[in-house]
Amino acid sequence: MGKIGRNDKCPCQSGRKYKHCCGLKEREAAPQLSPEAALKITLMSGVGAIQEAALAKRAVNRELGVFFLYATAAGDAWLLEMTDCDCVQVARGGEILESPIDENPEIIEVNWSHTFAIRDKRLEITAYADKSVQVLADAPSREISAAIRRIRRRFSDSQLRAIHLPNKEGSTAA
Repeated sequence: MGKIGRNDKCPCQSGRKYKHCCGLKEREAAPQLSPEAALKITLMSGVGAIQEAALAKRAVNRELGVFFLYATAAGDAWLLEMTDCDCVQVARGGEILESPIDENPEIIEVNWSHTFAIRDKRLEITAYADKSVQVLADAPSREISAAIRRIRRRFSDSQLRAIHLPNKEGSTAA
């Protein structure tokens, strides 16, 4: 038997859509995260998951708040911050790189190494250190562009400005 779609008729023969019948019961029965468990879902866990995908050389995209994380089949992984267009590489060629993130329950500080832009439907990064420009041909540019649009619709300009506490160049606290 295949997967039941939300809008399919419920297999219990009630005549209702699955989402209004047994699907609703399943969602209500699912355990809700406690506040302590919710705190464990962090940027670092997202980075860890994307690094594992890079290690396995599996292409994966993930959106987490104002962050976009992706891994490529070549084993590269990047963390992108969508409001200021900062980014940092977290895996290269299937090797996990040291994470430049300091995170606690009150603040997340990231030492960004690059900025990014989508130009001609490709991801272009510019290094903070030497201003060198590189095009990442295997990056999911279309998905990144869509994530930027979603985030800008979801949050007001004042909310997006309030995310950042500026530090030294290349480092931002959120």
